[in-house]
Amino acid sequence: MDRHTIVLILSDGWDTGDPVILSDALIAMRRRAGKLIWLNPLLGSPDYQPLTQGMVAALPHVEAFLPAHNLDSLRALARHLKP
Repeated sequence: MDRHTIVLILSDGWDTGDPVILSDALIAMRRRAGKLIWLNPLLGSPDYQPLTQGMVAALPHVEAFLPAHNLDSLRALARHLKP
């Protein structure tokens, strides 16, 4: 990984591990990568709120938090994939 790398994480954020470990891993990735993008399929739901421990731990470290629930949301991702 280097400053030209874009890291895509596809997750609903409902992990059961220690949120500190997740936060530390994202900090390490963010230091090395150019962009850190989290794609969440639940974000497409109008009533979704990122309140799980995993999402609370992750959001301060990601450059973009985007939905990934349909083809249109994935097409919109394209504008975030430019350095």
